[in-house]
Amino acid sequence: MRVLGVETSCDETAVAVYSGAAGLEVHRVYTQTDLHEIWGGVVPELASRDHVRRLLPMVRSVLAEGGLAPTDLDGVAYTAGPGLIGALLVGALAGRSLAYAWGLPAVGVHHLEGHLLAPRLEADPPPFPYLALLVSGGHTMLVDVEGVGRYRVLGESLDDAAGEAFDKTAKLLGLSYPGGAKLAALAEQGRPGVHRFPRPMLDRPGFDFSFSGLKTAALLALKAAGDAPGAHADLARGFEEAIVETLATKAGRALAATGRKVLVVAGGVGANRRLRARLTEVAAAHGARTSYPRAEFCTDNAAMIALAGHERLAAGEHVGLEVLARARWPLSELAPPGAA
Repeated sequence: MRVLGVETSCDETAVAVYSGAAGLEVHRVYTQTDLHEIWGGVVPELASRDHVRRLLPMVRSVLAEGGLAPTDLDGVAYTAGPGLIGALLVGALAGRSLAYAWGLPAVGVHHLEGHLLAPRLEADPPPFPYLALLVSGGHTMLVDVEGVGRYRVLGESLDDAAGEAFDKTAKLLGLSYPGGAKLAALAEQGRPGVHRFPRPMLDRPGFDFSFSGLKTAALLALKAAGDAPGAHADLARGFEEAIVETLATKAGRALAATGRKVLVVAGGVGANRRLRARLTEVAAAHGARTSYPRAEFCTDNAAMIALAGHERLAAGEHVGLEVLARARWPLSELAPPGAA
C-alpha cells in the first residue's frame, strides 16, 4: 500500500507518503516556531489557522515532489490525537475529506504510536519487542512495545513532561521560545556540581515521573544566584543534569524489569546530547543498546503517521464517514491493527 500521512497535532504542519514496498518516499514539515515565538509558546487558535492556510498546498507539493497523483495512493492516515483539538480537527477534516473525494480508505492515527514506531523508518529498524522512552514537550513515558498496537505503559509523568519543563525553565532564564534546545546549549557552558537539583521520584519504586517541582527549584536557585557571571549557565547545567539522570535511572529500572535488549528513544527531547550519552551508558550496563530515529523524525512529522497508518490500513482497519479527533487519548486504549 501507498499511504498519504497528515500531521497537525500542534505547531507543525506535515505531509508524507509511505509505501510498504519502497518505504518513505517523500515528506515535508513546516514548523510555526516564528509565528509563536513572540508569544513565548504555542497559541492554539493561531496554530489552527496556520494549518488551514498551509495544509492543502503542502499536500499538492508533496505529491508533485514524489511524481504522484491521487490515483497512486491506497489510503490516507491523519493524526487523530492526542493534541490541540483545533489543530487536530484541521488535519482530520482535510485527511478524511481527501480520502472521501479520492475514494480511498482513511484511518485516524494515535500521535504517540507514530513516535513509538518512528525508528522503523530507518533502514535497519530495531526488532520487536523493545522498551521505548518517549520524551517530548507534551509527553514523558516508558512503554514496553511488544509489536504494532501492543503497548504497555510502564510509567509516565504525573504533571509536566520533560520537554515542557525544559521550555518553561528556559523562559525563566530569559531564553526565547522554543527554549529547550537553547537551554541545552547554555548548559554546555555551565560548571558541573554548582547546582544539585532534586531527582524527583527516584526515592520511590515504579516508573512514573514528575518534573513540576524542578521548575520551582530552578526559580529559587535563580533568585539566589542573581546576575552573577555564569549563573544562568551553571543553573542550566544543573537543571539539565537533574532531568537527564532522572530519565536515565528510570529507563535503567525498566530495562532491568522487562529484560528488553533495545531501548528506543523517541520524541524531541531525545535529541539532547547529554541525554543520549547517559542513556547509552545505562543501556550498556544492562546488556542493551539504544536506538534513535534520525533527528528529523524525533520531532512531530507525518512520516511516522503515514507508517503507523500503513500498518493499520494494511490490516483492513479504517474509519467510516466520521471524523476522529481526540485532544486526550490514552495509549492504553489502542488495539493491534485490525483487532477492532
